[in-house]
Amino acid sequence: MIWFVTIAISVIILDQITKILAISYLKEPGSITIIPDWFKLTYTENTGIAFGVDPGSRMILVGGTAAILAGILIYVLLSKNRTPGFLTAFALILGGGAGNLLDRATSGRVTDFLHLDLYNGYIFNTWMSLWPVFNIADSAITIGAFMLLLWHNSIFSDS
Repeated sequence: MIWFVTIAISVIILDQITKILAISYLKEPGSITIIPDWFKLTYTENTGIAFGVDPGSRMILVGGTAAILAGILIYVLLSKNRTPGFLTAFALILGGGAGNLLDRATSGRVTDFLHLDLYNGYIFNTWMSLWPVFNIADSAITIGAFMLLLWHNSIFSDS
């Protein structure tokens, strides 16, 4: 369980530090190109959830997220599975969710800054960017979810 707690706390700390840096250094210029036509650091604030979807009430979003994170924590604590893959996957999801929850609870929005500029153009006569701007917490959640898919297919299990 030390592994689980260490990873979750590390994700929260790394997420919060990078968001502070993004606010300090990216808010004014808005965007800095790292790899032309591919990767930028772009400051944005998201009051909704994934892909900017707005669930309506901030309290519903904060309460729902807290409930999901509590459920994950209870599931891990009650599970007898202590394999590194299982613990790492859930720690990444818990840490990422907690990092974004901290933002939502304190400021009502999440700071995003990682921008994969894979495609910008028209899709069905609407100008859009193919991939949304995201942050470390979002990355941890995505990696953890992917690991769970692999774990479910026995890559990380002992059997």
